[in-house]
Amino acid sequence: MTENMRSLRNLFLYKCLFALTFWNLISLSVENELFTSISNNFPEDGSDKKLKSLPLLYTNSHQSKANFDWVVIQNTTESLSLSEITNVNVKKLVALLSNFRQGSRLQNLTLTNVSVDWNALIDIFQTVWHSSIEYFNINNVTQLSHIVPRGFNYSGTSMKALTVKKVVITDLYFLQDHLYTIFAEMNIASLTIAESEMIHMVCPLSDSPLRYLNFLKNDLTDLLFENCDKLIQLETLILQKNKFESLSKVSFMTSRMKLLKYLDMSNNLLSHDAADVRCQWAESLAELDLSSNQLTDSVFECLPVNVKKLNLQNNQITSVAKGMAELESLKELNLASNRLADLPGCSGFTSLEFLNVETNLILTPSADFFQSCPRVRELQAGDNLFKCSCELQDFIRLERQSGGKLFGWPAAYVCEYPEDLRGTQLKDVHLTELACNTTLLLVTALLLTLVLVAVVAFLCIYLDVPWYVRMMWQWTQTKRRAWHNHPEEQETVLQFHAFISYSERDSLWVKNELIPNLEKGEGCIQLCQHERNFIPGKSIVENIINCIEKSYKSIFVLSPNFVQSEWCHYELYFAHHKLFSENSNSLILILLEPIPPYIIPARYHKLKALMAKRTYLEWPKERSKHALFWANLRAAISINLPMADGKRCGETD
Repeated sequence: MTENMRSLRNLFLYKCLFALTFWNLISLSVENELFTSISNNFPEDGSDKKLKSLPLLYTNSHQSKANFDWVVIQNTTESLSLSEITNVNVKKLVALLSNFRQGSRLQNLTLTNVSVDWNALIDIFQTVWHSSIEYFNINNVTQLSHIVPRGFNYSGTSMKALTVKKVVITDLYFLQDHLYTIFAEMNIASLTIAESEMIHMVCPLSDSPLRYLNFLKNDLTDLLFENCDKLIQLETLILQKNKFESLSKVSFMTSRMKLLKYLDMSNNLLSHDAADVRCQWAESLAELDLSSNQLTDSVFECLPVNVKKLNLQNNQITSVAKGMAELESLKELNLASNRLADLPGCSGFTSLEFLNVETNLILTPSADFFQSCPRVRELQAGDNLFKCSCELQDFIRLERQSGGKLFGWPAAYVCEYPEDLRGTQLKDVHLTELACNTTLLLVTALLLTLVLVAVVAFLCIYLDVPWYVRMMWQWTQTKRRAWHNHPEEQETVLQFHAFISYSERDSLWVKNELIPNLEKGEGCIQLCQHERNFIPGKSIVENIINCIEKSYKSIFVLSPNFVQSEWCHYELYFAHHKLFSENSNSLILILLEPIPPYIIPARYHKLKALMAKRTYLEWPKERSKHALFWANLRAAISINLPMADGKRCGETD
């Protein structure tokens, strides 16, 4: 019959039991009870090939027809997938699987959505154990009840790997060993029990052939395989996403696994106390995953000495202290997503080739990293909080010299600080040599300081600054003494119309012309002259200050002789100080003789400024203009002053 079915595309069966061989079958349907098939594994080239895979879904659309006979594909398929297994049809499943004795081509079996009791589940396992099946996957298992001791014959099996995922046990009262012993004693190379809320697994009673063990996403704790020495062939152990807490206990668990090479302890609650007991790992352990735990710097005191690949990503490590760990075989180290502030050195990792420190708190990576780690071929240091300052310039130059060893450059290397450079790639940051070379900056600052000091010193000498400072000090001291001796005198009472400042060489003109023409004329003008009004016993400076303050105006008789007189300079300084401190217009300049600018000393810059900005009276050579000169001068100093008897000039009784 089948020899004439080479062009068959669709076949409908109704309550039949067949042993068939198909070539070009695309879909297999049974009226009322439907099995659907996937055509990917069906040959379409007309060749004489056998069906390799037949996924079947038993829908049981009519519950009253529970006497359905399973389709048997014997000696023609390598993989079979069945779904919706219940206590109603489990016996038919067992009967179906019984047809695949050893020597059959069926090697892969997948059962999905299995809801049966304990005895039925064990019957399925026992049947599979003595079939040709080598790889058995069972997903979404609900074990309803009645977990009791069951014998299990493990002998003569073709099984190599068992994968059990998403198991829910509804029986709340049973002995743990009744459940876990069945799995612990399995004589297979690979066992996976994942996402099943498993809280324990017993140690095998005899040496186990297990080489691969995967308990992903369960509720296992530090009690797992405690003092267990039967897993002597185990090479790979995956305990990801469980509830382990003590790293040292994990190390002792592995110490008896003599062939263990790979251990995954990621996404647990692991920590290590530096004062804890000494760790003892399997000497054969070459790859260890401790990512996403609660480990700190002390983890480096509890690591397998022969490890080659170590993953410590997403922990709480802040630094790798020198001398803390001696991992001479370590080639690959992942420290991403921790709290490192700098690149770790390689004093304890002399064979390190790959280092990942992405997403840490590194501001300015050490520029000597590749010198301390000469064997490193790739460094992943992107996505850190880089501070783009002078210290980072050496690291940027290091990248240019490394020959492409920085993974992710330049996109992953971006400034975080300062704020004005945030988002700028490190390769685009350019700082001047002066700003980044401390020695050059200090030398430049020193030279500028020396130049500034020299300029200030020159100006001080040229402008006679010490002289002005000395004058300011004398004026301050004089005012302080006056206040101390006569605190009641808050206001200075004017006694003179003008104080006369002149050079002794011009005294004849002052005594013969200036004083007679002002005092003997109208207006009762009183002039203050040092020869007759300075008070004996007081210092010259104090007398000058008192006279200037008690005078309405200060008359300066300017001539070449004036600029050569030191005391004239004092008087001009104090009068000028009064001009600014009291905001008064008290200065009167009389130019007795022209003064060539070149003979005025540099320290007389105030005199130059006054002559340039203020109007001065020039003594006329023509006698006819003298009257106008004296009239203008009297008008400038005219003010009513109280007389000694309290009266004012011109007042009578």
